[in-house]
This record gives sequence, C-alpha cells and structure tokens, in this order.
Amino acid sequence: MKPSQFAKGFQARPDTTSSEKRTALDRLNAIDGLVQNAPKAADIVGRTSQPVSTPVVAEADPAETLNESAEYHAWRIEHGYRPGQVIELALKAIKPSPFNPRHFYLKSSIAELAVNLAKQGQQQAIHVIPDYDNPGTYFVSDGGRRVRALKEANKELVKAIVIDLPIGIQSYKLGYDLNVQRDSQTVFDNAIVWKRFLDEKYFQSQKELAEHLGLDESTVAVALSIAKLPEVVMQEMVARTDRFGSNMAYQVGRYHSARGSDATLRLINKILSDDLSTRQVADIVKGRATAQESTKVAGRQRYAQRLEIKLDGVAVGDLKTYGEDRIELRLKGLSKEKRDDILKQIEQMLQQK
Repeated sequence: MKPSQFAKGFQARPDTTSSEKRTALDRLNAIDGLVQNAPKAADIVGRTSQPVSTPVVAEADPAETLNESAEYHAWRIEHGYRPGQVIELALKAIKPSPFNPRHFYLKSSIAELAVNLAKQGQQQAIHVIPDYDNPGTYFVSDGGRRVRALKEANKELVKAIVIDLPIGIQSYKLGYDLNVQRDSQTVFDNAIVWKRFLDEKYFQSQKELAEHLGLDESTVAVALSIAKLPEVVMQEMVARTDRFGSNMAYQVGRYHSARGSDATLRLINKILSDDLSTRQVADIVKGRATAQESTKVAGRQRYAQRLEIKLDGVAVGDLKTYGEDRIELRLKGLSKEKRDDILKQIEQMLQQK
C-alpha cells in the first residue's frame, strides 16, 4: 500500500506478518472474536473521552497483541485497554473518518434510529480508531449512522470498541466490505467517495482504483459518471435505491448531461410515479420517447397502491396492489431466518379459511 493512501500523519508499518495480509472482513471477524470474550455491559468502563486513566482491566492475551501496531500498543498500554473491550466515550470526541465509505445518510432513517436508541439504548458498539495526532479523539470505522442517531437523540456517550487499523484506504476497504455484506452500500456513496479518491490522488487512475477494490473497471467507470450529478439530484435517488441502481442512475446521469437538473428531477419523479424500467428511461435519453409520454409496455398493469416496507427503520422492499385480486411483494436484504419466517407466515395466512 502506498504511503500516499493514508491520512496525513500516519506511517504505514511494514507488511511482514501473515496477519497483515488478512482481508478486511477477516480482520473484522478477528475483532468480533475478541468481543465475544469482552466484559459485559455491566463491566463497561471509561465514561469520558478517555477510556480509563489507569490500567484496570485484565492483562491481554499475548496472542491477541502479537501483531499490534506501535501506535495502538502504546495507546492501549497508556489507557489500560484490552483488545475487544467495550467502553463508553464522549460523543463529542468522535469524528467521521475521511475514509468513510458512506456519504449519504437519510434523515428519516437517522430519525427513526434515534427514537429506537432513546427507548432501548445502544445495543451494538461502534468501532473507532484513535487519532494519534490529536489525543482524546477518535475516528469512526464502523457505526457512523449510530453516531448520528445518538446525537439526534441528545445522548452524550457512545459504546465503542477501539480497534487497531490505520486511517486510510485499508480502513475504507473494511467499511466498504461491511456495507456490501449488509447490502447498505450504494452506487451514490461510491460515486462521491471514489471521485474524491481520484481527485486527491490516492489512486492515479480508475483502473488502479478498480484493482485495489477487486472490481471490474467498468463498475468504477459507471460510478464515476454518476458522480457528475449534483448532490441534490442524487439525494432524490438515494431515498429509493430499490428503484435506482447503477444502471438506472447511469441513464439519469446521461439525461442530466443533456437536459440539466430541473428536467432530471422531473424525470426522477416520473420514473417513480409510472414505475418506468431502465430500458424505458434509456429510450427517453436516446430521444425515442419523451419524459411526458407514457412509455409503458402494452398490457402492463399500473399498480393501484404501493406500501414501502421497512425493517429496523431501513427500507427492504415494497408491497403493491393491482386491481381487486392481485398483490406483489418484493423484499431484499433479509437474513435467511427472516425470509423463511415471512414465508411461513404467508403460508399460514393462505391456508386460513
């Protein structure tokens, strides 16, 4: 990894151990393994911006600390911190990472999570990285949405696990892989962040960026084309990522290049109201149809009602009704257990007389 890929003030340590070559998710699994043996909530310590003033926790297992960076090891010893320990930090000491893979956070989603946190408290600790150049402050590695919601709920403390990871492309890759695994990473986040990486010369080309992320160069190229859209236009699509994937957003970007923001916002509204397909939008872009025309395929029925379905405050699909005797349910991003439970309940309802 190139030194230029890290934030200022960070020096990359030599890649001499096999643990350094673990993937981002492997690293996270190792952290989660430590958390399983961490103190319970009742044992949480450190209620200020500093975890603890003197060592008060059990000695760390040598196997857990074998490959620690010098900065993290010094910080951990100074604060008596054991890897994987859940502590409480002042929210004002937490700041976003410049390498956060997320850029867009829906206000409605943050508000809903804030209500849940106010009622139930924080159930899952965030992951933070010490800012060694500014002692007492921490970068968020995972949990930016929770931090925003806690602030919205007027909380002062946040439960956190302090991890050993450099602030740079490596920490970005960890967050990116986590979001992909959760199906919460969007092409719009990628568009903004990847463009900034190239603008700030963390990568010299989109090919180099694609290789580092393990993606096809065409995937990166599409995201970078979407990055040309104004954020006000992207915001309208971020709220409905079930309808605006990379292909649809790409066509919207092409339309914007020719028609401007006002016309593009009208097109986005028409895509949602008329349930236009990507092919239909491509026809509009190519001039084969206009945004004012109905380009629906003959025989395609318009839904009468649409209900957005959310799980823990996050949109996972919708339920549409057609005419008097047809419904269409579309869900994604569910766990296998949740999916099977929903199927079982639907079967039971259909069997009822």
